[in-house]
Formats: sequence, C-alpha cells, structure tokens
Amino acid sequence: MPLETPARIVSELASRGYNAEREAITRIADTADPQATLDRALETMPSDALKLTADHVDQVRTDEQPADSRGSPGPAGGGVDDPSVSTGNDPPKSTDVGGQSPPETRGSRDVDPTLRAIEVANDMTGHSTGTGEYQDFVKVFRDRYEKLSAHLRGRVNHRPTDAIERMGGGSEAALVGMVSDIRTTASGHWLVELEDTNGTFPCLVMKDRPIADLVQQLLFDEVIAVEGTLADDGGILFVDSLYFPDIPRTHSPSTADRHVQAALISDVHVGSQEFMADAWHRFTDWLHTPEAEHVEYLLIAGDMVEGVGVYPDQDEELDIVDVYEQYERFSEYLTEVPGDMEIRMIPGNHDAVRLAEPQPGFDEELREIMTAHDAQVHSNPALVTVEGVTILMYHGVSLDEVIAELPDEEASYDEPHKAMYQLLKKRHVAPQYGGHTRLAPEDRDYLVMEEVPDVFHTGHVHKLGWGKYHNVLALNSGCWQAQTDFQKSVNIDPDAGFAPILDLDTLEMTVRKFA
Repeated sequence: MPLETPARIVSELASRGYNAEREAITRIADTADPQATLDRALETMPSDALKLTADHVDQVRTDEQPADSRGSPGPAGGGVDDPSVSTGNDPPKSTDVGGQSPPETRGSRDVDPTLRAIEVANDMTGHSTGTGEYQDFVKVFRDRYEKLSAHLRGRVNHRPTDAIERMGGGSEAALVGMVSDIRTTASGHWLVELEDTNGTFPCLVMKDRPIADLVQQLLFDEVIAVEGTLADDGGILFVDSLYFPDIPRTHSPSTADRHVQAALISDVHVGSQEFMADAWHRFTDWLHTPEAEHVEYLLIAGDMVEGVGVYPDQDEELDIVDVYEQYERFSEYLTEVPGDMEIRMIPGNHDAVRLAEPQPGFDEELREIMTAHDAQVHSNPALVTVEGVTILMYHGVSLDEVIAELPDEEASYDEPHKAMYQLLKKRHVAPQYGGHTRLAPEDRDYLVMEEVPDVFHTGHVHKLGWGKYHNVLALNSGCWQAQTDFQKSVNIDPDAGFAPILDLDTLEMTVRKFA
C-alpha cells in the first residue's frame, strides 16, 4: 500500500518495530516518494536505534521538493476516476493542493471558518464535586426528581405522597414519583411503588388495562406521573393513566442558516487488531473531495481507542498494548482529516477516563497527546449546538441496559434508535441506578435532558440505526472496528465503516459506507 498519509507511514513503521518523531513522519510524507524515503531511512539507521528522528530523515531525503498532494489536478483532459464511496470501493482521490495548510494534513478546503458557530453546554469537565458520600447521592436524585417532575406536574393534579395518605378511600388522586419498585401480584397485576421527596406510595396497574404495556417500559429510578382512584381503605392507588416526562410532540427542531454538514461517527477503537484502517483512510480521503466540501464538522461520540482491560482477555486482541500509544496513533489518524474541520469528541467506556457517568473530558496528559487539529474533548454526555442545531452527544452505555430490560419490540440491538426513543421518552440518558451503567453522584444530575435536542447522537453498541421521535433525529452511528472474538462470544455483529453525514440546514441525513 502506498505510504501517502502520515497514518500509513506510522502503521508501516509499527509493522517493522519502529517508532518515530511526529516531525520525522511529516517530512517523509512531504517527499515525492515516501516509500523510498522510509526504506532508505530505516536502512541507514544505527542498529541500536528504535526511534526514527527528523534529523535522520533530513539526511536521506531523496527529493527536497514537496510532493504534489494526491488528487491534484493533472494535465488538461487527464481527469481521475471517482469511484463510488457508498459501496466502499477504492479510495476517491483528494483534490487539495499541497503547501496551503499545516503539515499534519493533506490540505484544507475552500471554507470560511468565520461563518461557524458552536456552543457546548452541560460539560462537567473540571467541575466534578462528588465524593461518594451518602448526601451526594441524595442530592443528585433530588435534582433529577425536581427537574423531571417539572415536566409532569402540568399534566396531572399532583399531590405529594403524605397528602395522598391523608385522603379518603375512593378519592381521585395523582402522583409524580420516582420508580422505586416494580413487581407483579399473584393475580398478574403490576404493583409499582413511586417515591417523592416526602415518602413512597404503592400504585396498582391492572393487567387488563391498556396502560399495562407501559409498565413493561419502566426502569427503576425514572420519574413518571400516574392518575387514578384510591382504594376504599386509601392504601393503594388504582392507576387509570400513566405519563412519562417525554419530548413534546410539537417540538420544532432548529436548522442552520446555510448549507453545511456534519459527520457523526463513534467507536473508532484505534489500538484494536480489528480497527478498520483501510475504511478510515477511505473516509478521510473522501473528506478531501469536492463531494464533501460542505462537511465542516466532525462529531465523535466516544471510544476513540480500544483501551486496556475493558473486557476479559482483551490483551489478546490488541494491536497496541499501551493506552497512551493508542491515543498517539489515533491522533495520527486524525491528522488525515482536513485541517479546516471543527472536531468535537466525548469519551466512552473504552477511553482513559472514569467509567462512572457523567464522564469528564480528558485530563491534561491525554490532551497533550490529542493535539491534531485542536480537537476538543467534552464530557459524556454533552450538548453541542452547531450553527443553531442542538446535538445531544452521549456514548450510550445505558443502551445495553435498556435493551436488556425492555421488550424486544421496544428496544433491540438491531434497531438501536428505538432504545434511544425510550431515553427521549424518559428524558434521561441513563435512568437506572445500580445496574450495568455506573453512575457518579455530582452536585446535580448531568444526565437529565433538560433541553430538548434536535439530534440525539450515540454509539457504544456498534450498530447503525436512525429514525425520528417527536421530530428529534435519533442516531446510533455504528463503529470502525470489525467483529472481535469477544463480540462473537456475545453475538454482536457490528455495523462497521459507516459515516452518517447530516445536513444541518435540513436535518436530512445520508449514510456513507467506506468498508
């Protein structure tokens, strides 16, 4: 394979057992024949040297003139073929012209960065206050209850639990509470215990009522509202209606004022033996073509690297065993992206941050490694508003829990966006505490959807799926990692090498395949 990009040079060096300075890689890529330069550099390196230096490259450069960028216009009438990106054929040729951008990229497009506007909210990086004390948990759950109950109190004539306890039997009553218990009775009815800041109260949903199906969608610790009639002794509420905080059906999403696009991807997993480098090269090559000239934003929803010790025997599937070297390599791959793109990322469960959510962005040591194109890393989740379009970025660990707990028709790996619909309905990205999703107590609940997003972007489950729920576009963007042995063992067949491209002016989406 021709060594036409810094990332491919890095891969070639690694395959031969060498490391190299970043500047050395840049200088090799800038020659007319990178392969010849690399071969000569390695042939003349001292036998005890393991790192290729920029000074050594300078000594053996075969051509002092910068190489023409790939895809530069040739002689008149000498156009190049433009293979279909959607079928993942040979990489399309880039049309950038060398010498017009920083050395870590193959060129920038004709874009005007002054037209861009991006804001980030709900980023808790650097603001963590949780100590794990009991009062921290009380505070975060109280905050969750207050925020979500505010969306429900307008729908029902809510009374606190202690007031309902004083009401007479047969009275109509309504309660907003957090689900603390769900169980079935001997007769097959559903008994749901709701808790508010004053106490708890049992609520009975009869199995033959239409709302009985809604009970199967409930998760512990989510906030709901119920209406019904108290039993004769006043000790239980027979439920007639059940409500979720939910996204309003009337939500009207915002759009950009100009034609501009964003690529929404996740789960790159650099460092894994199954990382699909060729598909990544096709994607980044395509970003340099005229067809992608309007793609000015790249949003990555976590798991930039494979990490270390994430699942049993993971070390047997690693191509790079040091997590910091994984980030160095990822940064090299990121340099293939056009230098004029705005890049925003959040961490995932494979990244080198705490597992408990909300996850803060990277620490200073990792940020020093992740310098390519000044990419910004925010917390998981984060609310990123791009030219007026609000995008809720969440890695998606809780999707495993939603899919495991709810009926297949409501949530499945084959249709991950339907599991996302459930989170939108609950207005919380990870409602259930104490399950598979680790949650950290902070001074407030960063996982509540206080603002209705226009786009909900997740990853984690390595499946591609999208759809609209109450006018909110829900997207799970697949991955860039082929099936691992571990995934085979748990029957996960990943959708790899896809790049959803979102038109920010219309919120229409095109999914391109590069694998």
